[in-house]
Amino acid sequence: MPYIGNIGMAFVCALIGYLLGSINPAYLIVRRKGYDVRTEGSGNAGASNALIIVGKAAFLAVVALDVLKAWTSCRICRGLFPALTAAEQIGGAACVLGHLFPFTLGFRGGKGLACQGGVILSWSWRWFLLLLGAAILLAVVTKYVCFVSPTVSIAYPLIFWWRTGFLAGALVLLTPALPIILKHLENFRRIRSGQEARLSFLWARDAELERLGRK
Repeated sequence: MPYIGNIGMAFVCALIGYLLGSINPAYLIVRRKGYDVRTEGSGNAGASNALIIVGKAAFLAVVALDVLKAWTSCRICRGLFPALTAAEQIGGAACVLGHLFPFTLGFRGGKGLACQGGVILSWSWRWFLLLLGAAILLAVVTKYVCFVSPTVSIAYPLIFWWRTGFLAGALVLLTPALPIILKHLENFRRIRSGQEARLSFLWARDAELERLGRK
């Protein structure tokens, strides 16, 4: 590819990541079932709301596709611009931001957990598995999935910096952290009011819906 300068390469990486991130599997899959993920359930265009609205199969499909789109963004950017040291991180962070604020859905997207997983998987499958295990443990201990994404959004860039010494890349990876935390404030408020779905929703959907008064 012709030389376009670091700023130009970074811009292209950010654009690729954002456009891929703006593809929202939760909206597409739930829409096929006749529902709008933005107006049903929690109103969040992500895997957890797909679970609430149409069930486990949709949840698993959305998670897999969100991981895949972030992984793909990282790999495309790294492959296109090997001379840009932060290409993979820019593409990954932009994909997460695209997922959070997709132009395709009026900038009302999901909350970024599975996309973060795709970025981590592109960097290291071992750290992906380690952080997945830690995320499951955190969800089990707290009983709520909503604590996981904000924690990962801060922990992963720090781990990346610790393991690589690449501060610029870590700072790029940290850019989605504040938006992710802000997007979860409503979840934290619902925990206080007793209206947030617990982890047990995965295996006791009807009981949780009854507890939340949505059955």
